[in-house]
Amino acid sequence: MSLKIAVAQLNFVVGDMPGNARRIIDAAKAAYAQGARLLLTPELSICAYICEDLFLRPSFIAACDDAVKAVARETADLAGMAIVVGHPVGRGAQGKSVSVSQRTNSASVIRDGRVIENYAKRLLPNYQVFDERRYFMPGQGTCVFEAGGVSVGLLICEDAWFDEPAQLAKEAGAELLAVINASPFHVGKGYEREAMMIERVRAVGLPLVYAHLVGGQDEVVFEGQSFAVGADARLAGRAPSFVEQLFYVEVARRGEALELQADTAPARDNDADLWDALVLGLRDYAGKNGFRSAALGLSGGIDSALVLALAVDALGKDKVHAVMMPSPYTAGISREDAREMARRLGVRYDEVSIRPEFECFKASLAPLFDGKPEDTTEENLQARIRGIMLMALSNKHGHLVLACGNKSEYAVGYSTLYGDMCGGFAPIKDVLKTKVFALARWRNAHDPYGTGADPIPERIITRPPSAELRPDQKDEDSLPPYEVLDAIIERYMENDEGVAELVAAGFRREHVEQVARLIRINEYKRRQSAEGTRVTHRGFGKDWRYPMTNRFSA
Repeated sequence: MSLKIAVAQLNFVVGDMPGNARRIIDAAKAAYAQGARLLLTPELSICAYICEDLFLRPSFIAACDDAVKAVARETADLAGMAIVVGHPVGRGAQGKSVSVSQRTNSASVIRDGRVIENYAKRLLPNYQVFDERRYFMPGQGTCVFEAGGVSVGLLICEDAWFDEPAQLAKEAGAELLAVINASPFHVGKGYEREAMMIERVRAVGLPLVYAHLVGGQDEVVFEGQSFAVGADARLAGRAPSFVEQLFYVEVARRGEALELQADTAPARDNDADLWDALVLGLRDYAGKNGFRSAALGLSGGIDSALVLALAVDALGKDKVHAVMMPSPYTAGISREDAREMARRLGVRYDEVSIRPEFECFKASLAPLFDGKPEDTTEENLQARIRGIMLMALSNKHGHLVLACGNKSEYAVGYSTLYGDMCGGFAPIKDVLKTKVFALARWRNAHDPYGTGADPIPERIITRPPSAELRPDQKDEDSLPPYEVLDAIIERYMENDEGVAELVAAGFRREHVEQVARLIRINEYKRRQSAEGTRVTHRGFGKDWRYPMTNRFSA
């Protein structure tokens, strides 16, 4: 006896139920032609993930039901093939609102044109970006079905992170676990999943196939990296990360045991995963929202340089417009470096001085400023003039404007609202400044998308960072050194360590209190910032829900 399983590691679109159903149908037919008799699709594959309050709309649930029926109808001729599709199930009356107590995160098993089994997710995550208890009630049952002579126990994502659902499936007769998932990426998460599923196999004694989503959806990105674990708790195969693929797993019975075999993509370093996550997040945000091109302000600094390299890898050089907008304080070497980088990557590049507009604004405002000295007001004017110009390009040409701020800047408010924060997407919003430098060096050493090696001039990487909004300005005039700043942000913001803990750990009190205060008072800016790809376990977005009006400081 042998069974060939196909994992449809595909990139679905939220709310495109007909399109998602068509992709599943096409995948089923292709897999069937290759001899597969079980197709696994990711969690909520019919509607894609994350759908948020779309789940509250009865018409949305009805459209999902229709798509499941379409998959069943159009795969009826695939004799004997079992197809697992994920979708929400609502048990409300037609046209009526479906309450949480009537709605489940479910999966259906389709064979020979009909649904033969349905399983409702038992354990609902409600942490980090997950908010499933807002939308679903937990399931109660188990699901074991037959495919190619093998009894398969079905689990959905969080179910597999705990012992009980897998043990119940085994007690119901399962010989193999099929786990369908939509688990957002953060650096290192793929190997955490593999380690956890190896532990699950050790605990329950059954082999396991893990089907995972790939693609970007708003701020989250899914990396794929589906895999199989044998009954001996060893990795039996791994699909590549960040690409769509039909990943095949061969299951053979050897006496009473099942043996699993599949191709194994090599393990990757964290920076390679991080780069691919940022590229895919940007590409899918642009593509799924109908943007065919992007524009950004190229300053000659490290952040916009990294965003330009990402944009070219994600969209192609012909779809990216870089604009240098020098002010009276822009250094000559900044212009030189911006021109050189644009030349290396082959993008359209223009220089538009903002000096005339800056002087005009100052003259117009002079009577209202009543002789007050220049300060951050004039600095912010420059950034806002640039924002106006970029948005004008967006309006005229349909570009997606890319904001180039990094996580360190968003954390402490070292950015200008309606200025350099202006844009529709912020590709490096969840990347700390120290990692920005590391990624720039990584990208110069690698050319993963064939868009050009060594794209970032060395001087951009080695120059001290500066906003260039006043004479001789340096970032560290206002902030602790980035190595210190980023370490405090990581521990205070990402890991919830308090001021006292950080001081006890050896950080200078004045640095900790400064950073904690800046994080607190700049929440109002972050609430108005663009979406950006989440690549850490806690980003400024769905993970971070702090009040703007807030006096807690510890």
